[in-house]
Amino acid sequence: MSTSPVILSNRSNLVFSGDTPIFTNSYSIGIIVSGQFLTAPIDVTVNGPFEISLDGTIFSSNLQIPLESVNDETTVYVHFSPLEVGSFSGSVTLQSVAATDVEVTLAGIATPVVYNYTTYQNQPLGFGGGYSQSASQVFNLHQDLSNVSQIKMFLQIDCPTTGCDDWDRFANIKVKDPDSGNWFEIGRYITPYWVGTQLLDRGLEFDVTDFKSLLTGTTELRIYIENWTTKTDLVSLEFDYIEGTPDYPFYAVSEVLGFHANSIDGVPYGVSHSEDLDRSVQIPNNAESSHLRTVISGWGHATPVDSNGRPCAEWCYRTHNVKINGSNSFQHYMGPIGCASNPIYNQAPGNWTPDRAGWCPGMAVPVRVNNLGTAYSGSSFTFEYDFEDWTSDGGTTSGQTGAYYATSTYIVVKSNTEISSPVVN
Repeated sequence: MSTSPVILSNRSNLVFSGDTPIFTNSYSIGIIVSGQFLTAPIDVTVNGPFEISLDGTIFSSNLQIPLESVNDETTVYVHFSPLEVGSFSGSVTLQSVAATDVEVTLAGIATPVVYNYTTYQNQPLGFGGGYSQSASQVFNLHQDLSNVSQIKMFLQIDCPTTGCDDWDRFANIKVKDPDSGNWFEIGRYITPYWVGTQLLDRGLEFDVTDFKSLLTGTTELRIYIENWTTKTDLVSLEFDYIEGTPDYPFYAVSEVLGFHANSIDGVPYGVSHSEDLDRSVQIPNNAESSHLRTVISGWGHATPVDSNGRPCAEWCYRTHNVKINGSNSFQHYMGPIGCASNPIYNQAPGNWTPDRAGWCPGMAVPVRVNNLGTAYSGSSFTFEYDFEDWTSDGGTTSGQTGAYYATSTYIVVKSNTEISSPVVN
């Protein structure tokens, strides 16, 4: 019978499941360590962003199991203590005189610090019965943006006992620009048929970092759903301010096109109209990055239908041009985005699976970003949104006449020095 000293561990690896924010400690996991025929203490060391402890309270990078305990069971606690974002590995090493070293591998994922702000909570939006399609309110949001790299917005729809609205409705979230008093559209979505967004843990997700100069301190927000029934949608809205080094410390934003009041208050399509889609944009001298941010969705079932039977502008696939200084510079394709693969799959009996032109029921309307770089810093350019040519014959495949594009475009500028908003005329 061998009497050689042996170190035993009940684990060969530890994985800290879930995400651990930097500058915090994860939960602890215990390693049961014991020995056979050991004649010296067990030295325990750890490397990487991990710490160890014998009592689960005081942690360090090294410790010792005393001689009187080495041949009994001792629990060594390990936790993950990251200081940087990323995936990390490490190991716990167990050593004692004349015994073979034992190593337990470690792994964990570190995430940024997130500051969460809840704004609206189960705000009913409807029509009639004392309800309103919109709600405006002032909230206090994160004040210091110097170490915020990203802002995400999450919108959850719940249903009252009567159930949610039966239809897919135009809906959006806006922030008030305190300088102009105008409402800027920071997110647009189409409601699901019949249900809310509860199949998504946090609802619909939007990246609203472009509007960070407006989403700070005392902030007025407005939520809207074009719901024409008393079957209200209960809307909750929250923001995550994600800590990290921003690409640029200073942002500013101005509205270029603001046709975002509702589905049919957009730009008429296929007919003569008086809406002005031409603008002149002046970019500040110190802009080190600039881009256009556009959200567009079509409504209506106007004829003539396309060869594939699609009326405009909800269903007809189109390619629109963004003209800069009179030249076609960017294209926006209004095509399928995969409605049938929507994770909000419980919308029956609603007609949610067929592909619309650039949007889907129960999904956020895509944001179209066009980068301008520094080409226009300190100068101006002309902007025109040019819809693909098509002429309506005045007919419709439904009871609603006309075709419309709800269109919002913003110019976002960034800099390492304080920057003013672009001037748009």
